[in-house]
Amino acid sequence: MAELIFRDLSFEEKEEKVRVKFLKLFYFDIDKSVLEGIGNFKIDGNKIEFDEISDNRAQRRFNMLLSKGLIQLKNRLNNKNTIYVHKNSGIPLMGTNYFGLIDRGTNLIEIKPITSCNLGCIYCSIDEGPLSRRKTDFIVEKDYIVEELKKLIEFKQEDHIDAHINAQGEPTLYANMIELVSDIAKIPQVKSISIDTNGTLLNKQFIDDLADAGLTRINLSLNALDQEIADKMAGFPYNLKKVKKLAYYIPKKMDLIIVPVWLPGYNDDELIKLAKFAQEVGAGKNCPAIGIQNFLPYRFGRNPVKGMEMDAFYKKLRDLEQKHGIELINKEYMFQIKKCKELQKPFKKGAIVKAKLVCPGRLNKEMLAVAGNRLISVINCYKKQGYVKVKIKRTKHNIFLGELL
Repeated sequence: MAELIFRDLSFEEKEEKVRVKFLKLFYFDIDKSVLEGIGNFKIDGNKIEFDEISDNRAQRRFNMLLSKGLIQLKNRLNNKNTIYVHKNSGIPLMGTNYFGLIDRGTNLIEIKPITSCNLGCIYCSIDEGPLSRRKTDFIVEKDYIVEELKKLIEFKQEDHIDAHINAQGEPTLYANMIELVSDIAKIPQVKSISIDTNGTLLNKQFIDDLADAGLTRINLSLNALDQEIADKMAGFPYNLKKVKKLAYYIPKKMDLIIVPVWLPGYNDDELIKLAKFAQEVGAGKNCPAIGIQNFLPYRFGRNPVKGMEMDAFYKKLRDLEQKHGIELINKEYMFQIKKCKELQKPFKKGAIVKAKLVCPGRLNKEMLAVAGNRLISVINCYKKQGYVKVKIKRTKHNIFLGELL
């Protein structure tokens, strides 16, 4: 009898199929008849057994099914096709804002291991969540992202790196988050590790595990202390009572900053309440207690209101500071962010590049292509595979946009 046990897979019977769950959030189905072609089988959690076959032979045959299944991966929150980006996928981790690593020429490196969100905030700049119009989701192999992060850090030659885990969505959906934080914390140059989260998937044990792994700060996206406003802005019922309770607990384990988005006409009267709440719970030990973000409209985001000009935004914050005697405006130095070497760009704006199409992007008629070990977003792309010629339209921060020629 062969017994195969997996860390990132679990199994569930679904009529004539077996559903294989991958990293908790994703899945693919295998016909039972296909598994029976390997041998009589039995599933139990993260284990599958086959009768009358050796471990090695069962492993080889099941790995073939696994390779095919991962190509058909779907997200159980929205049933969307999902691309698994791993070190043998041929997909680089730089070039797109969707996933991977982003270097904006400072000692802060953005780490994006996943797309997808459990909420549907009405102001979301990327239109994320269960009802999102985005076409594709991505999940990145933990070891791959750590390996590439180490290379980028070595290039920067900085002894104080701030690793910031965010996502196009909710990063705590990433099943290997504890392991990811732990591996990042082992990199000598990394002195702080932060994560953006809406807080709804946290609990005390998860917070404890993150702290033990090396997380130094949680950026908590809490937009209102009024339940009705919180629900309205989240686009779904928001577990405000739970998140508020955890806000008292987080500062016992690591730093906390509360980061609401100011959405004019929605949470105007909540900002001072949130600032006082942040002080009350003990946020801001080594950073500001609150960091109010200005809502900015984006072409592919959700835009329920007109955005405020930045000058007007800061003027209103200064007026609130003066009126209530509480600090609301943060300075970049408070986070020890400084300019440093930025990774070289393999091509310039206006260049004509031959690139290989590797997978769909997140937008309609968008494909991602590879050239010079970078991803290039090719919009209005009618081809699905092969090579294309593109004219580079954007190169800022090694995020590339190409126009099909």
